[in-house]
Amino acid sequence: MNHPAEMMIHQYLENATSGKSAMSQENIEQVATDIKDALNRQFNTKRDEKFRLRMSNIGRPSCQLWFEKNKPETALPKPTTFVMNMMIGDIVEAVFKAVLREANVKFENSDTVSLEIDEKTTISGSYDLVMNDAVDDIKSASDWSYKYKFDSYESLHSGDSFGYVGQLAGYAKASNKKAGGWWVVNKANGQFKYVRANIDMDKELDKIKKNIKATESDKLVRCFEPEPETFRGKPTGNMVLNKNCTFCSYRQSCWDGLKELPAQMSQAKEPKMVQYVKLKGE
Repeated sequence: MNHPAEMMIHQYLENATSGKSAMSQENIEQVATDIKDALNRQFNTKRDEKFRLRMSNIGRPSCQLWFEKNKPETALPKPTTFVMNMMIGDIVEAVFKAVLREANVKFENSDTVSLEIDEKTTISGSYDLVMNDAVDDIKSASDWSYKYKFDSYESLHSGDSFGYVGQLAGYAKASNKKAGGWWVVNKANGQFKYVRANIDMDKELDKIKKNIKATESDKLVRCFEPEPETFRGKPTGNMVLNKNCTFCSYRQSCWDGLKELPAQMSQAKEPKMVQYVKLKGE
């Protein structure tokens, strides 16, 4: 285990499962209030489409931020699952905080903080909680992300296309606290774990400043290059979209001619879909 609170949470959940403990009505009412607020936020609040730098986006790849500021109209439509996914994340956060309270884990609840980058730029956002004077974030994750993306700080940092590291670094700097880590809950089965951050704050804050500068440029600079496709360990001659671009809403605009096709060399009855940047012979 990576955090002393993990054992306390497991003990409470074990007692709750066996019927030896119950959740207080005060906590249940707090969860209900938090979920009600989330429902209003996700379903009844007009989304601000105007670009602005926020803690939640400042750690993303600079090329994605460039598109968000300079060519937002080229974004692919959000999937119909978008709001539901956001809502699931809010529910997980509300319930997990209730479990922390029942397990007698001491923490400070979310707060809004601001970080002044320079005279022109101030970034704001709300962190999830502070525990032992360190800022933590609560993340709900798919089974794959739980196992592989959130396997360790190193695995998260190496493929951080959602900008979680920069987000946590910004919160920590703005609140004048340590960067703690991420409480990660597996949406598929309820497993949870703590991934401790090992952030080089100077390096991460420098990256944030470079990201801001990149959005002000007239020209797009791509962050990632296509990767060669392989089949049974050998290159096929096709080039596929970089894995860091998989969920970017601007991948179609960034890579003109991007095609989503069944894996070209697969012999399966239902081959997986692959995003090809360039096919052999083109």
